[in-house]
Amino acid sequence: MQKPVVNVMVKAARSAGNLILRHMGKLDALNVFEKSKQDYASEVDSQAEAEIIRELRRAFPDYAILGEESGAMGKGRYTFVIDPLDGTSNYLRGWPHFCVSIALVENGEPVHGVIFDPLRNELFTASKGAGALLNDKKIRIGERKDLGGALLITGFPPRERARLAPHLDALRATLAEAEDIRRTGSAALDLAYVACGRADAYFEAGVKPWDIAAGLLLVREAGGRVCDFRGGADKLLMSGQIIAGNLKISDVLQRAVVSSNYAAAFSV
Repeated sequence: MQKPVVNVMVKAARSAGNLILRHMGKLDALNVFEKSKQDYASEVDSQAEAEIIRELRRAFPDYAILGEESGAMGKGRYTFVIDPLDGTSNYLRGWPHFCVSIALVENGEPVHGVIFDPLRNELFTASKGAGALLNDKKIRIGERKDLGGALLITGFPPRERARLAPHLDALRATLAEAEDIRRTGSAALDLAYVACGRADAYFEAGVKPWDIAAGLLLVREAGGRVCDFRGGADKLLMSGQIIAGNLKISDVLQRAVVSSNYAAAFSV
């Protein structure tokens, strides 16, 4: 049985998901703005976040909130970290791959996470120490032991284009053995897909706390490992880097990121 806080988070995510779907038939009429270079948002992002905050505040008025659109509100032991529409660029183009992501973070560490894909009606949930679920069924991370035949996921956020050359070097190194690489446009779903075995591993830089907070908990609770490019796991939400996979493939991938000098690009 899910904990009461997770039930509230699920309700909030579903409410936001319904709002997102209602606007899909009128994408051309949406107000779209550029938050930073090649980083777009729309009125749907703001409305979905407001819907989530409304539901969360109704049950937990004293908890702090960190939202992609609203920023930080309040301080305390517990913080809801919200991405109301992860994959906005996909959504605005009618590309069917986006989600709602909500995490509850305690003193900097995610303790509950919800990722909802409204198009597929797929609900990923996790609680620290209680495992990870997809539509109420337990999920486990894949068992691939190395890069041979692996399906990897990465991303190319606009804010990291200055490090594109070492990133491409890392891709070249991994593709020497891996089967293929995907770039889906939703970090939260990337992590959810790794957690349930649809992909073997994921790595990306330039991620924000709301991109990964729920997803990294899913991976951990599905039996996987999450770290930064140097292999560290401390203050991962603020590191801006992430590698996720099972214990063995994440180690191999992390070493490939180091040997390709991609990790070193963050030291200068």
